[in-house]
Amino acid sequence: MSTIPPYSTGPESFSAFNGQSPAPNSPIPGIVSARARAKTGIRIALGFLILTWSIHIANEFIFGGALQYFGIVPLEPSMALHVFTAPLVHGSFAHLIANTVPGALFAFLVGYSGRRVFWEVTMIAVVIGGAGVWLLGGVGTLHVGASGVIYGWLAYLIVRGVFNLSFSQVLVGVLLAFMYSGLVWGVFPGEAGVSWQGHLFGAVGGIIAGAFITSDDPPALRAKKEAKRIQKRAK
Repeated sequence: MSTIPPYSTGPESFSAFNGQSPAPNSPIPGIVSARARAKTGIRIALGFLILTWSIHIANEFIFGGALQYFGIVPLEPSMALHVFTAPLVHGSFAHLIANTVPGALFAFLVGYSGRRVFWEVTMIAVVIGGAGVWLLGGVGTLHVGASGVIYGWLAYLIVRGVFNLSFSQVLVGVLLAFMYSGLVWGVFPGEAGVSWQGHLFGAVGGIIAGAFITSDDPPALRAKKEAKRIQKRAK
């Protein structure tokens, strides 16, 4: 990930700080250290694990599976808002275990870019993925689990570097695409009991997030956009 040189006096660096050059050895606004980013990513990944496992354990041993009610039943008007709760509920321990490692990894990698980025990507994947399932998931079926959001996170991580013009993010995306290439089959109809619609529309949400959110722009790209805005105002 590229950064703004702290001692540059060129017009691009100057405009990024609202017309003021940073003092030597002072922290650069908008740039967070790698250690701080890693801590944020770890907290988010742990939060994902604690939340999903706590809910499933409670569902299994306290509620007797009753929390499945908060899944998505397609075209059922009273359950439209369950698009926000369905990712937190899983059908079995095997289902949850299958989502645990990729979910924690992708949550960390998205969270590494910051809490705002994480929540923007997650909400876009939840809404678009859930809406797709509610509309096209099949009448009389029940859809639960975080896999749609996980597909959204993965799709975002794969494509964001292209839209952010970040070589390092492109490399991460290529690596993840290679490592998890087998997941592509999850967006097609096939295995019974698997919500391919959730996977497909969750991935679509991730791609949309990668294309349109700007909170994940690298510092150099932010500075370039700010310089263009200042030039437009000056005309």
